Amino acid sequence: MNDPLGDMLTRIRNAQMRGKSTVVTPASKLRAWVLDVLADEGYIRGYEPATDDRGHPAIEISLKYFDGTPVIRELKRVSTPGRRVYMGVKDIPQVRQGLGVSIVSTSKGVMSDASARDAKVGGEVLCTVF
Repeated sequence: MNDPLGDMLTRIRNAQMRGKSTVVTPASKLRAWVLDVLADEGYIRGYEPATDDRGHPAIEISLKYFDGTPVIRELKRVSTPGRRVYMGVKDIPQVRQGLGVSIVSTSKGVMSDASARDAKVGGEVLCTVF
């Protein structure tokens, strides 16, 4: 697998299209940090450590719906392994005039775009959520 974070985002999108309440993805620290931001911003209910059918560590993500429609309308990967996207604090994009969130990997950890602006740090823009 070349892009583990992109794989997790695709699993979330696919599960929401099917109306699933939970989705399982392989575990990693970066995935957990991104899920922390998604949970803090209210896009998912939460996540728990789990194991897959072969005994490997995994993460079970509880998806969030409002009136039967997914809370996450759009989930896009910005920085990919083949094309890294780094931005300074002044260049971090606002998603849909501030209604969405950019998730940024900074020297102070993985955080939302608003938190990165408050901390005055830039970094790699991992994905955008609306």
